[in-house]
Amino acid sequence: MASRTNTLAILALMTSLSFPAFAVKGESYTGEVSDSMCGAEHMMKGSKAECARACAAKGSNYALVVGDKVYTLETSDKALLGKLSDLAGQKARITGKADGADSIVVNAVTPTK
Repeated sequence: MASRTNTLAILALMTSLSFPAFAVKGESYTGEVSDSMCGAEHMMKGSKAECARACAAKGSNYALVVGDKVYTLETSDKALLGKLSDLAGQKARITGKADGADSIVVNAVTPTK
């Protein structure tokens, strides 16, 4: 009986420790990488990518346009910011946690087609 109790306790501990790992990843959102100032309508002449990168260089956050919705992307991770810059004007999958109705705390960025 003691070994069964120990086994159940170990399983319960392992299960509770694995939930935070799943919670960190969050949900996935797929859309076009833009910037929070322009959203879906870019104001600069040239490509969407050039505009998004220029606005981000001037302090605007990157954003994800999903249909009519524009999510501000929150991250200070230089690798993730580099991926967002590379994918500006293109479709991407953002994995993260919604922070309110209009922003996502980014955990991962991957290109999509």
